[in-house]
Amino acid sequence: MLHSSFISKSNGTKFPSFASANATLSSFRASSHFQMGLKWSRIAFSSSSGQRLSSKARSRVKHRTANVYGRQARERVLEEEAPEMAEATPSFKIFPGQAFPLGASEVDNGINFAIFSQHATAVTLCLSLPQRGELDMLAGGMIEFSLDPNLNKTGDIWHICIEDLPRSNVLYGYCIDGPKDSDKGHRFDSNNVLIDPYAKLVEGRRNFGDAKHKLSKFLGTYDFDSLPFDWGEDYKLPNIPERELVVYEMNVRAFTADESSCLDQDIRGTYAGLIEKIPHLLELGINAVELLPVFEFDEFEFQRRPNPRDHMINTWGYSTINFFAPMSRYGSGGGGAVSASREFKEMVKALHGAGIEVILDVVYNHTNEADDKHPYTTSFRGIDNKVYYMVDLNNKGQLLNFSGCGNTFNCNHPVVMELILDSLRHWVVEYHIDGFRFDLASVLCRGTDGSPLGAPPLIRAIAKDATLSRCKIIAEPWDCGGLYLVGSFPNWDRWAEWNGKYRDDLRRFIKGDPGMKGAFATRVSGSADLYRKNKRKPYHSVNFVIAHDGFTLRDLVSYNSKHNEANGEGGNDGSNDNFSWNCGFEGETDNVDIIALRFRQMKNFHLALMVSQGVPMMLMGDEYGHTRYGNNNSYGHDTALNNFQWQQLNARKSDHFRFFSEVIHYRQKHRVFSHENFLDRSDVTWHEDNWDNPDSKFLAFTLHDKGGGEIYLAFNAHDFFVKVSIPPAPPKRRWFRVVDTNLASPDDFVGEGVPGIGSTYNVAPYSSILLEAK
Repeated sequence: MLHSSFISKSNGTKFPSFASANATLSSFRASSHFQMGLKWSRIAFSSSSGQRLSSKARSRVKHRTANVYGRQARERVLEEEAPEMAEATPSFKIFPGQAFPLGASEVDNGINFAIFSQHATAVTLCLSLPQRGELDMLAGGMIEFSLDPNLNKTGDIWHICIEDLPRSNVLYGYCIDGPKDSDKGHRFDSNNVLIDPYAKLVEGRRNFGDAKHKLSKFLGTYDFDSLPFDWGEDYKLPNIPERELVVYEMNVRAFTADESSCLDQDIRGTYAGLIEKIPHLLELGINAVELLPVFEFDEFEFQRRPNPRDHMINTWGYSTINFFAPMSRYGSGGGGAVSASREFKEMVKALHGAGIEVILDVVYNHTNEADDKHPYTTSFRGIDNKVYYMVDLNNKGQLLNFSGCGNTFNCNHPVVMELILDSLRHWVVEYHIDGFRFDLASVLCRGTDGSPLGAPPLIRAIAKDATLSRCKIIAEPWDCGGLYLVGSFPNWDRWAEWNGKYRDDLRRFIKGDPGMKGAFATRVSGSADLYRKNKRKPYHSVNFVIAHDGFTLRDLVSYNSKHNEANGEGGNDGSNDNFSWNCGFEGETDNVDIIALRFRQMKNFHLALMVSQGVPMMLMGDEYGHTRYGNNNSYGHDTALNNFQWQQLNARKSDHFRFFSEVIHYRQKHRVFSHENFLDRSDVTWHEDNWDNPDSKFLAFTLHDKGGGEIYLAFNAHDFFVKVSIPPAPPKRRWFRVVDTNLASPDDFVGEGVPGIGSTYNVAPYSSILLEAK
């Protein structure tokens, strides 16, 4: 059973943002640099009869008729007469624009801007144009365009088209006003400059963790100048069948941020840095990476106001600002949003060229905008809170919180659902993404009032969407509101699930808990009790022992309790139910026997994972035994606590890493571990007549390959040797020992096998063996 605290990131929640509200427009206008604020130029255009003008400039408006988008529309040209503003203030032709597509788009008459807001009463487009010779994007201030609801609104979509705008290097946002009635769910404040939800790129500070600009603002931008990305003539998608996947959960930044990566400083912690380390992934043997969130987020969100966690930097990224824009500060050299987008594509192209699929961990259950006590308004909250978030209209319009982060995205509202679908399609079409893992996906199964739905429209739409049809879609089937759907997630025979029961049962059996043998057998054979329904397959179970949440594999065998003091919450955050065992001592030790037992247990977990039916997933760093020193909630540490330690990998390359890599490659070569259908009696023989004895902690079984091969496996979770009878090998074959986790490297794994296996085998305490009939 998965406890709600197990999935939480802080006090039964994910890490709620302690960021304060976005700076008001008045303060936003007052400063002179985008990284620290911005200088505001009071240049204003209006689509209505009244003109709001700068105090230093007098303007006149000409009206003439133009045929735009097949209809008559008024065209306006603002001409500045004041000589002191002549260079700073360009002239524009303004058209009413069109409602679709949402976001910024290039049309025949210029750049079209369209944004949805059902309840807004006033919308102002704010632009910052590039200045000649200026490195600062906002050195020239911002220009306002007030939208006339009679001309610039179609249904609930506000729009405007502006001719002669630059085709790139323009920053834009919106100031939106509306009802001030919070009891009805509204949170309008026209002082905030808001990010367009459909902005394909977002600009903010240029370098990750740059404390000098921790309060920088974020705005949308676009790029219609760059040539289409060249994916190459020989490029092709890997298209790996789901049952053949071996998934590696990883963090782009943490993978290469440490200086031990030996990369140039400009590319450490970036998409380019990941490209440089693809040879490691190939040597390990995985064929899919599952990237922790790579949508734009603010790593300094915890430092926007004094609080117990204001020393933290968000390195996991579960706090989305925008659902279309790649994380710009994962680009190298502080190149900004356009450069990062191109570099992201280079990364995907390189991974695909190596035969590795790219799965994104996506967070549609909540955003960075936090709660009503400490809101961080950057977009949705100020655009139309009542539409984008679940609110309780029977409780003064309070935000519902099934995400544990202060807000819950209103995923099954038609407008929000279409936003999510458009976002997913964008990542597939523009970036060639192969699949998605949906964080706290049970939230996506709730109606607009928060109640669970039997057939959630969004979940069905994702399963049936033509563009997404080639993608892997994986649910984290629980949320922080207690909606636990492991094995029962609405699926349309398409959705796979993170199998939380697999994790818990594997942990408990391997560490020697009584009464777990039957559950262990069920999990390694594909969890048919959960997934043998309709047309679901074993590969709809994503099996894992370790994920980014919770202990690393080494900490799982080194700590009985969490040690989260560094997180600033008095050790109260993170899960208390880890099903871990420290092997006799809490934490780091020099005791060689305890160290040997820990590494043996790690090998036992890894072997069990890789021989299980279903899709195995492992965590970055477990291949060398990464430790976070007992911290099971390390989301806020941009340090060696999270960062891959390449020098430790090198030190363990010949033993621990070798074992992990060899076992993965062995799985890839033997289809008997990845059946298309659930096992039947012809596929497996259980060598067991002691199922009902809770004190029995030994399990042996043989997997049968219909091509004549046999693989025998035995797991001993007792603290004593078990002498086991080995079944006869098939005719004209004999048993070879491939794995014995009790043996030191290189004898713990011998790919060609060691002959001489007799009729019995003495399986050591807390160890496992694999024999192959040849």
